[in-house]
Formats: sequence, structure tokens, C-alpha cells
Amino acid sequence: MTIKQQLLDRLVQRTARVGIVGLGYVGLPLAVEFAEAGFTVIGVDVAREKVDSLNRGESYILDIPTERLKPLVESGKFCATTDYAALADADTVSICVPTPVNRAKEPDMTFVIDSVDAIAKICHDGMLVVLESTAYPGAAAEIILPRLSFNGFRVGENVFVAFSPERIDPANPRFNVRNTPKVIGGVTPACTEVCSALYDAAVDQIVPVSSPTTAEMVKLLENTFRAVNIGLVNELAIMCDLLGVNVWEVIQAAATKPFGFMPFYPGPGVGGHCIPVDPLYLSWKMKTLNYNARFIELAASINMGMPGVVVERITEALNDDAKPVRGSRIVVLGAAYKRDVDDVRESPALEVLHLLRHKGADVVYHDPYVRELRLEDGAVMQSVAYSEALLEGADCVVIVTDHRRIDYQHVVDHTRLVVDTRNVTAALKGRARVARL
Repeated sequence: MTIKQQLLDRLVQRTARVGIVGLGYVGLPLAVEFAEAGFTVIGVDVAREKVDSLNRGESYILDIPTERLKPLVESGKFCATTDYAALADADTVSICVPTPVNRAKEPDMTFVIDSVDAIAKICHDGMLVVLESTAYPGAAAEIILPRLSFNGFRVGENVFVAFSPERIDPANPRFNVRNTPKVIGGVTPACTEVCSALYDAAVDQIVPVSSPTTAEMVKLLENTFRAVNIGLVNELAIMCDLLGVNVWEVIQAAATKPFGFMPFYPGPGVGGHCIPVDPLYLSWKMKTLNYNARFIELAASINMGMPGVVVERITEALNDDAKPVRGSRIVVLGAAYKRDVDDVRESPALEVLHLLRHKGADVVYHDPYVRELRLEDGAVMQSVAYSEALLEGADCVVIVTDHRRIDYQHVVDHTRLVVDTRNVTAALKGRARVARL
């Protein structure tokens, strides 16, 4: 029996040991799904506090309740460690580590490289290595293959390599790991077959493509599509303001067209790991080929400039009340990058807070999910308690993240001025004068 067939048999029978590297918003939900499918799962993370929490059966990811995780830990189906050596007996390893951009907006693949180097040391015949982290086109082949080939492995024969991009959308009540189709691009057809057999246990629909580079481009297209369209509608919001037109009304009416239009909505900027970052990976790669990705660069410029637009709106709204920004008491509602999550990566709220502080505003924030923030200038801010007194004492309340746990009717009833960047107060009437993007 071939090495490939032996691995396929273990995957089908659920006797394979599954490794997950990186136990954050992507890795932990994936680990739980595999464990619930019957595999024994070993998770690796460099953060000791996360590992200790998981081994107590306590989740720190909102999408994974402790009640779901704890039985898997108690039954031995899932355990966590900081030691890559624990993966020596793993049949598969999925890499789910961060891939940020540096200050120059270039890909930082350090976490992936470190993970692959560690895996290469314990790799063995019959192991499948899958990269899930966002990467530039060609990254899987450039980073993984040389490290395994150096150790004498023959990819597609005695080890298997694939790229399968994560598609996690935190706090999405409809789509999760199980019901979101999984794109898989193996280095060889055998790699695709083995990788498909693994994910078939945890995902309802497998979408094989011809290569890892194709799969990498799929991921980048998905989020570049979103980034460009968000950039377009953010610029449209600026245009509508200059024209004295309500951009939200324009979008709502345009969305009644049953074909040829998909609504996107303006906001204070884009955040999270994917939309602000993924298009820049593609743009960077194209620069190495002497091509300028103009749509991506323009959209990034517009989206990154939206926190400044929000601060301009705040300034104008306060001016209408004969108040300067400097010295005004401003309450920012929401610090996370999207509603109902605790993730502040690339959140536009960080820049809004920074700009307001720089202008001399007496600014605080409230977020039911984010207790503490560290701004780019090193300043640390604590979430203040939400109260009627907080609203009554504010010269301006700015809605940056539209968490459902906040009662916006209460906000407009007890605030003099609201700047609403998410249009959540559109149907509400109250004491507040409301300014929108």
C-alpha cells in the first residue's frame, strides 16, 4: 500500500492525528470542527496564556463557546501546547498563523516561515502540510517546498503540501467552518486528493483548484473585490456629502435593481486581518513583476483615509454647535473593526481615536467587547462604562462600530450630538442631532 493510500485510509477512518498551528480566530474554530468530526487534534500556539486557557476548556474566541470546547478537552479529542515537538506524530498540520503587513505595507511572512521551519524538523513520511494563512501568489511553493525538499522529502509522493485559504467571518451567524465551501490547491493532484480528504470531514463542500497559486489568488480576489467596492462606496459617500445627497438613501434605492448591482456600504474605514491586508499582498507581488495594481492602490488610499473623513465630520458637527474639537468631550462607541467581535486588528476606531487625541479632544471610548486599546503612538486607553451620564456629559457621541449590544435609541435620547458612521440611527427619533457620513 502506498504512503498516500495509508494516509487516505486514516483520514477516512478518522484515526489520523490532526495538527493546527495558530489557535486564534481561524485556527481554533478549525481545530474544534476537526475534533467534533472525530479526529484527535493537537493545537500549537506560542502564547502560553492561550494554551493554558484552552487546556482548561476555556475559550477566548467569541465564535467558540466554552460549552462547545470543554467536552472536547475532557474527552481528549483536543489539547494545546506551545511545543512543536507534539506534532511529531501528527498526520496533518494546518498552518493558521498571522500574515500582517509591515510599516511599508509589504507582506510579513515571518510567522509562516517560523512555523514551516519548525514543522520541517519533525516532518515524516505521510504528513500533509496545509497553509491556510493569507499569502501572496506563489508563497506556498516558495516557502514550504524548499524547506521540505531540503530534508529529502518528495512532495506528492511521501509528503503532501497544499494551500487552502481560510474564509472565517467572525460573528457571522449564518456561515462558519462547516458550511463555508473550502478551496483547496495541492502542489500535485495527489496533494489535492489528500487535502480534500482531510477537509471533507469538517466542511460540507470542497472546491479543488489546479494549484496552490490559483488558491492563493482566489483568496486575494475575494477580499480585493470587497476592498475595491468598499473604496468605491466610501468615495461615493464623500461625493454625496459635497452634493448634499444622502448616500444611504442612494444605496437603498439602487439596491432595488434586481440585476447588475450589489450593495456595499460606506463606513469609517476597513479593519480586520483580511480586507485591509490581503489586497496589499497582491499589489506587492505585482510590483515585483513591474506591474502597478491601480485599483488596489486607489481603494487602499480611500479606505485608509476614511478615519480622517470621520474626524472632519465630527469637526463640522461641533462647529455647528459653536464648539471646537479641542477640549470637547467626545465619546466613541465601538473600537472593534466590526460589530459583535472583540478584534481590533486594523480597526478604523484606532485611527479615529488617535486623530481626536491629536486635535486635543477629551476623548474616551466604550466597547462591550474591548476592555483596553493600545494606539499607534503607544497610548493605552481603557473602555469606560456605558451610562446615561456618559452620554449626557458628551459634546459629541461617535458611532464607529455598530455593536448590537448597544441601545441606539437610548443613545439618541440622551445625547446632544451624534455622528453616525454606520447609519444605525437612520430610523430613530430622539433628542440628538445626528450627522452621518
